[in-house]
Amino acid sequence: MTLRGGAVSEEQRTHRLMVLGAGVMGVGIATLGIGSGLPVTLVDVDEGKLGQARRQIRRELKLARLMGALPEGTAPGELTTTTSAKEGAAATAVIEAVTELAEVKAAVLAEVSALVAPGTPVVSNTSSIPIDELADAVARPEDFIGTHFMNPPCLIPTVEVIRGKRTGDAVEATLTSVLAELGRTALVVADNPGFVTSRVLHPMLNDAIRVVREGTAPPETVDALFEGCLGHRTGPLRTADLIGLDNLADSLRVLYERTGDEGCKPDQLLLDKVQAGHFGRKTGRGFYDYGGHAS
Repeated sequence: MTLRGGAVSEEQRTHRLMVLGAGVMGVGIATLGIGSGLPVTLVDVDEGKLGQARRQIRRELKLARLMGALPEGTAPGELTTTTSAKEGAAATAVIEAVTELAEVKAAVLAEVSALVAPGTPVVSNTSSIPIDELADAVARPEDFIGTHFMNPPCLIPTVEVIRGKRTGDAVEATLTSVLAELGRTALVVADNPGFVTSRVLHPMLNDAIRVVREGTAPPETVDALFEGCLGHRTGPLRTADLIGLDNLADSLRVLYERTGDEGCKPDQLLLDKVQAGHFGRKTGRGFYDYGGHAS
């Protein structure tokens, strides 16, 4: 099912967002909201991380405007940062974007779903964890739904939306309205581990990492083959670095544990890089050093 987000005037904007988690995706989603003119409350337990997030959001807004990725002439929405989800309880939609660990997400979702009004979409932004599994933690499963924003959210105009078995029609309609105000196109899929994008993409990235470990080709060659022969915009190793190698490893573990697919068992080279703290672009080094040389 395709639901396309169109241009929304300032008078038509009705939504207020609460984003949980000031990591890469939380900051990216908050940036998209503010750049689209929506007020955003960004929540994290770490005040220092919130300070970093405010600076990163300013940088990302500037870049997105330079690239023409945000609506022209739109006054930015107000950003509030806080360590208390209670300050965002009046939001019309909550998007959770904490680390890709089911127990961490479940704890955060349980807390916030008890704070917001019935009918408010409580959204988990997850790359792989089944929505119906997380729904056991929330106060009202009918108000719970999933998204998979791609990184960076300001530059990727399509969002994978995951409808769980208990998700209600009303919450899907409200989330569709939110995404329309963000200028995003929603593609709604059924609930399964990894949904569509991660279930297909992440095992492929794992295979590309395995090829590098086995010495068949270095990262630059693997990526060049995918770009030159298969028409990919970026090759699998640069894509893995953009996702975050730690996030990729977590997602693959989720897929492996829930499907038993051996192709989803994180490759040892991936685990070695995560162990070394080389997470990709966000740490300055992954399969590439960001000056651009393979590591």
